[in-house]
Amino acid sequence: MTISMLYYSMENLSDTIKRRFDHEASKQALKEKYEAKLLFAHQGGMFTAGPTLITLLASIEDIEDPTILDIYDNPTQVNRQELLTHAKQRWQEQMNAWSAELAELSRQR
Repeated sequence: MTISMLYYSMENLSDTIKRRFDHEASKQALKEKYEAKLLFAHQGGMFTAGPTLITLLASIEDIEDPTILDIYDNPTQVNRQELLTHAKQRWQEQMNAWSAELAELSRQR
């Protein structure tokens, strides 16, 4: 292997590492963007749409107006069905958008 071939190989490796790092940084930025979009206010509390909230609300179906903790650990009385519907909608909308953006990012790579 000549020195010029070795240099080209090192440059190629460097470019590959840089592209991979940029891709991972872009994925992390997308994650943070969509995690922020999962936050929403409801009946005086702040909640994060996601599996934890959805599971909690689904598991207490016998209580229509439960008091639950919001993201700031403040007890908040909520309408269970309204909050559950809102959390499911927000979760699915953001997951669909995140998935589409991630697929586009992967295609660009």
